[in-house]
Amino acid sequence: MFRIPGQLAKDLCDSHLGLSRRDVLRIGGAGMVGLTLNNIFRAQAAAAASGTSAAGSPGWGKAKNMVMIYLQGGPSHIDLWDPKLNVPDKVRSAFNTIPTKIPGHHFTEILPRLAKVNDKFTMINSMSYTPNGLFNHTAAIYQIMTGYTTDKVSPSGQLEPPNAKDYPNFGSNIIRLRPLDEPMLPFVMLPRPLQESNVIGKGGTAGFLGKSYDPYTLYPDGDDMDMLKMSRIKIDDLQLRPDLFSVRLQRRARLREALSDQMPAIENAVKDMSLDDYYSRALNLIASGRARDAFALDREPEKVRESYGKNTFGQSLLLARRLIEAGTRVVEVIWPKVANSDNHSWDHHVGLTKRMKDQSGPMLDAGLSAFFDDMDSRGLLDETLVVAIGEFGRSPEKGVSTSGNGNSADGRDHWPYCYTSIVAGAGIKRGYVHGKSDATASSPADSPVHPAELLATIYHAFGIDPETIVYNHLNQPRELVKAKAVTQLFA
Repeated sequence: MFRIPGQLAKDLCDSHLGLSRRDVLRIGGAGMVGLTLNNIFRAQAAAAASGTSAAGSPGWGKAKNMVMIYLQGGPSHIDLWDPKLNVPDKVRSAFNTIPTKIPGHHFTEILPRLAKVNDKFTMINSMSYTPNGLFNHTAAIYQIMTGYTTDKVSPSGQLEPPNAKDYPNFGSNIIRLRPLDEPMLPFVMLPRPLQESNVIGKGGTAGFLGKSYDPYTLYPDGDDMDMLKMSRIKIDDLQLRPDLFSVRLQRRARLREALSDQMPAIENAVKDMSLDDYYSRALNLIASGRARDAFALDREPEKVRESYGKNTFGQSLLLARRLIEAGTRVVEVIWPKVANSDNHSWDHHVGLTKRMKDQSGPMLDAGLSAFFDDMDSRGLLDETLVVAIGEFGRSPEKGVSTSGNGNSADGRDHWPYCYTSIVAGAGIKRGYVHGKSDATASSPADSPVHPAELLATIYHAFGIDPETIVYNHLNQPRELVKAKAVTQLFA
């Protein structure tokens, strides 16, 4: 057996693309048909020019940017967008159902505004996976954000804190494989980190890709119940000092370059650190001012700000729209309440009816409906993929324990076996319901979709083969995600 030394595709023009698993398998049998190495690379270059074998399939490469709306905590699908009638009282939602723009499809009364715009997106009512061990928040969050699970899970289901060995967040993979060609923040996460208890940020970093692919995190001061924190956004690291004009900054950059020319030994010592690239990107970003302008929510008409809701979630979605307009590739909006908590959280183990009706429900309905209306009216949905999802749904039966947690008679526990997500934009079908749940929303009746398949669909929308190989901290090859895209979601 022969072996090609070094990192695969390391010396190609598009070295960041690497090779997919299927490429490696093809090469493994190349000798039997007399295919020489130069022909292999020639064939690969031809494939790259046309995308991949998936280039002609629905949705391939339609997305130029995306917004992930992450409803951490696990919303109850039965009490929002997949209500069930003619079921026992212990399963039936306390909320009435209302018709939507999709004939025959109903939401609960908690989502009156969203029911009027669901002709703009696809509902996946058959999200489903079987967890390993207890299915608590952190492990589930890590899976949907990275496509992978880990063996290091505590008895409670939590993972160890973030570290450099973690698999990358999907946004980090996207900005590495589809880098921006203009001075703008490529990946922004707001308004708070992913969190369960004291495990903060797991699944929200670039992991083994390195910190240069971490998201820019915008976490305004104030606790989770502070609804006005978005009005106090601080972007000091994107702001020039009053006495430091762009011309002076550029002049200092030229001086630095002149000095560097006289220090070949030092330059050679740090050549693998890409310092010039990072410096140039930071310099261009600060001097351009585009990021600072995007964060200026006070420039929006008051009527628009009110339509989104004058709260952290609504204003975060408005900021997401502004960032997409300014050129950001990936924006991740995290539900502004820690996963396992009360008040505005989706983790409704206790008092679901009142908390959802008075707190989380109205914020979701106003913010998400305004976001879809605004994005669509501006034409931004044409090239922007939008995904709204939690780490799981809630148990069909009230008052039972499925994850080791206590639940009141008006509470539902964690339920990964069947739940709902929303996808829209970038060629996704409009007014479509993919899959369906059974009579009690306990399991998919058809067309189940695993979270890893949804991630594969995201990569596919960006024209990225989900099986593209990346190298971890030990230089071991790993697929972006071990799943196939659900191309039926695309028109």
